[in-house]
Amino acid sequence: MLRILHILRSPVGGLFRHVTDLARAQAARGHQVGIVADSSSGGARADAAFESLFRQLALGLTRVPMSRHVGLSDVSAQRHVAQRARETGAEILHGHGAKGGAYARLCGGAIRVYTPHGGSLHYSRGSPVGLLYLTLEQVLIRRTELFLFESRYGRAAFTAKIGEPAGVVRVVHNGVTPAEFTEITAQADASDIVFVGELRRLKGVDVLLDALAQLRDGPVTATIVGDGPDAAQFRTQAERLGLSAAVRFLPPMPARDAFRLGRLFVAPSRAESLPYVVLEAAAAVVPMITTQVGGIPEVFGPQAARLVPPNDADALARAIAVALGEPAGLHNEALTLRARVQAEFSADAMADKVLAAYREALAALRVQTN
Repeated sequence: MLRILHILRSPVGGLFRHVTDLARAQAARGHQVGIVADSSSGGARADAAFESLFRQLALGLTRVPMSRHVGLSDVSAQRHVAQRARETGAEILHGHGAKGGAYARLCGGAIRVYTPHGGSLHYSRGSPVGLLYLTLEQVLIRRTELFLFESRYGRAAFTAKIGEPAGVVRVVHNGVTPAEFTEITAQADASDIVFVGELRRLKGVDVLLDALAQLRDGPVTATIVGDGPDAAQFRTQAERLGLSAAVRFLPPMPARDAFRLGRLFVAPSRAESLPYVVLEAAAAVVPMITTQVGGIPEVFGPQAARLVPPNDADALARAIAVALGEPAGLHNEALTLRARVQAEFSADAMADKVLAAYREALAALRVQTN
């Protein structure tokens, strides 16, 4: 039995799902698990998710303020993580994302595990913020006994931007649960397009709106589900492009509910690690167009050639027009993709591989200390 403490900042999106899936699976396998997360983000959906998980967390759940960027609150947050590590006797401190990874690795007395989930890897040294974050990542390499990357892309990007990771290094793909492989069909009143995700520029919603403007003669309708820092900007853009009647914005909801609101799921991201929403759509046989970024080609495998280049509204508009005109062919491609995801991207396999990597890192540390 292992004592495992997961540390993350904001309990939203794919990173949060990854942590809750891991925590639930690890507890089900007889391990003692706890979580430390930010108290100022996530809202009602995070509260409900934590409530459903709480009884399985033998090491408890605590939430403290954690700022998105480097700030004075980091001092108290890291002290809290260190205190929780001591109180629980955690053998594994698993940090998720840039902030969670930093808090975990600044502690001692345990195996320190880091899963970037994109995080700092989305920055470049060309900006002051990017230079700061990537330099801090370099400093923390030697305080990491185990690196877990969700994709081969993430591992390669880390090496290129930060340096060769130390300790034990493994790629463990995200995975989805058996229940998610039930096929979803669109509602009778579904729009042509549905987007599901955080409303920020990184996710390419502005590119989608520009593509829809090129298809207005159709017209092509869209439902955009989510919230985020750039939501107001995207609503203004839709109005400016004359898309107010064709595009509706809805608040966040479970992905499977959102998928039913459109006949074609579009994920026009500029950058990703290995997005859960793509795996969820593939498992549910949802016709999909997405971009050739991050670990997405690893999901699509032999179908990767049909991915769209990022930040290219013209290419996205062409792909949407073709897809809406050939629904039968797109459905066949979705069936093929589901079979691949079912074979290669299961949540159970993810949990087992993570636990195996923990034990490998523990064994390596014992060898070093003997």
